Amino acid sequence: MPWFFTENEVSGDKTLIEGENARHISKSLRMKRGEELTLVTPSGEQLDCEIDSLSPENVSVSVRSRRKCENEPDVRVTLYQALPKGDKMEYIIQKCVELGVSSIVPVISGRCVSRPDKKSLEKKQKRWQKIAREAAQQSRRGIIPTVEKAQSFKQAVELSKQNEQNIIFYELGGDSVKRLIQKPVKTLGIFIGSEGGFEESEVELVLSSGGSKATLGKRILRAETAPLAALSIIMYQTGNFE
Repeated sequence: MPWFFTENEVSGDKTLIEGENARHISKSLRMKRGEELTLVTPSGEQLDCEIDSLSPENVSVSVRSRRKCENEPDVRVTLYQALPKGDKMEYIIQKCVELGVSSIVPVISGRCVSRPDKKSLEKKQKRWQKIAREAAQQSRRGIIPTVEKAQSFKQAVELSKQNEQNIIFYELGGDSVKRLIQKPVKTLGIFIGSEGGFEESEVELVLSSGGSKATLGKRILRAETAPLAALSIIMYQTGNFE
């Protein structure tokens, strides 16, 4: 069943889908009256609906049932991703949203080769958020993960203090994720480096702020592979692949 997100809460038995979603339903999917689709509200309510009428401008649907969406992990993971080269960030965002990340903070660390100016970053952020939305719809998430504004490494560490636990993945070694996550945690931050990894001073900054250092094994992973491996391990370790 096609899956879409609403901009507003739905209180009644009928609602109207407009804009890009309406165009996608009518033109791309070529859906028809009587077919079913799912809407998810900003509060995470899942609505199973039936199409009453449609046009490229709007789609009218009737709500047949509603319940709380149960597709979200029970741990909220924020990825603090140092900017990689080229369009690798798009791939990272898409796949991490599929795997269950809750939010992504692009980070400009000491060894980042990619250093877009403010205007370019604002443009990229809009595109990255669109990619996150599309990935959330495809993977049937209960929320649209947020791609935040890019931050300096120091700013990212300061933001991470709101998490219950933070882990920085370091190519020169650390503890295993299994050893670090010994008890249930609701909010977790993970730091992943760009192609050059992290400077030692950056690792020390996370550790001095209460974070931990982790390893992804003896092999060195690419910048676009490491966040997927880290997130997969965390989701498995916290029982969110069951």
